[in-house]
Amino acid sequence: MASFQQRTRSAFATLVLLTLMLAAPAVAAGPVSVQVNGNTLNLNPAPSERAGRVFVPLRGVFENLGASVVYASGVINATGRGHTVSLRIGSQTATVDGQQQTIDVAPFIIGASTYVPLRFVSQALGATVNYDGTNRIVAISTNGNAPPPPANTPSSGSAISLTDLIPARGASVSSRTPTIEARFSGGNVDPNSIHIYLDDLDVTNDATRSPRGFTYAPRSPLQSGTHRIRVTGADANGGSFNRSWSFSSGTSGGQTSIYNVRPTDGAQVTNQFVVAGRTTPGSHVTVQVGVSGERSTIGGIIGSILSGGQTNSASYSLTADGNGYFTTQVNIGAPSGSSLLMVINATDPQSGATATPVRESLSIR
Repeated sequence: MASFQQRTRSAFATLVLLTLMLAAPAVAAGPVSVQVNGNTLNLNPAPSERAGRVFVPLRGVFENLGASVVYASGVINATGRGHTVSLRIGSQTATVDGQQQTIDVAPFIIGASTYVPLRFVSQALGATVNYDGTNRIVAISTNGNAPPPPANTPSSGSAISLTDLIPARGASVSSRTPTIEARFSGGNVDPNSIHIYLDDLDVTNDATRSPRGFTYAPRSPLQSGTHRIRVTGADANGGSFNRSWSFSSGTSGGQTSIYNVRPTDGAQVTNQFVVAGRTTPGSHVTVQVGVSGERSTIGGIIGSILSGGQTNSASYSLTADGNGYFTTQVNIGAPSGSSLLMVINATDPQSGATATPVRESLSIR
């Protein structure tokens, strides 16, 4: 057993150590700086640390990563870089691309500023994050992918814009297999230059493209949540364009179909002929006809290019009647002997579901 003197000396040594620790000046940690692709961000207010995590002002991180953000009633919804992120003030549950995830520390508010966890948000938007603890630098890399230009803003001087969007911009459709479609306006588009991306996945070869627009039918059900369509290409003068819009899909697996189509595959037609068929009553129907260009088969789905310029291609939008019948007259300027490709799409009016496209080869007699 320790002697009384030993216990006394031990207690005294402990007291001296505590006194020195309390008397020593506190060394304040330096501020955290945030870099995106090597560029230091000037964040106001400054980043904040909580529970070992770095938090930044709401818009400071989203906007510098090329994402748009909507904040209302304590809910943060952001869309960008092909991803969607939803967080709630005070909640450790977040949603990324329709899937729930748990975060270590919930978003919070200090004064008039809303703070979000920097690493979680950056990674959810597809960026990589490294933290230099010695120099207190958070380095974010977007992997060389700069944020895309804003939707419907000309790039390289092109006036091409997207119209007649399906689904509409910001719309919510119940189907997980929605028709995705747009028309071009503002000039002629080279169909061979068009590239179409769904949530950053290139789906060009599965889409029907023409100088007038494009139509895409998903090969498999989309995840429930928000999706972004981006379209790039060039107009007749070589000016490039980059346009995008977003919509949300639900959980429905609704389907529709197209049948009893005339003319039938392989038929000979004149420069003016009638197209007719049947589908779900009230469906939006798109009929595209043009000189047959490139065709490629991927996964059993045929993507097509309708070339030949504006006069040698035609696109019609119509609505099936109460019994599902649709009909339209096609006028096309292709010369005799030309091979045509006709593509018909239909969209269910309730769910937004797309039918399996009808593709027929025709010829001008």
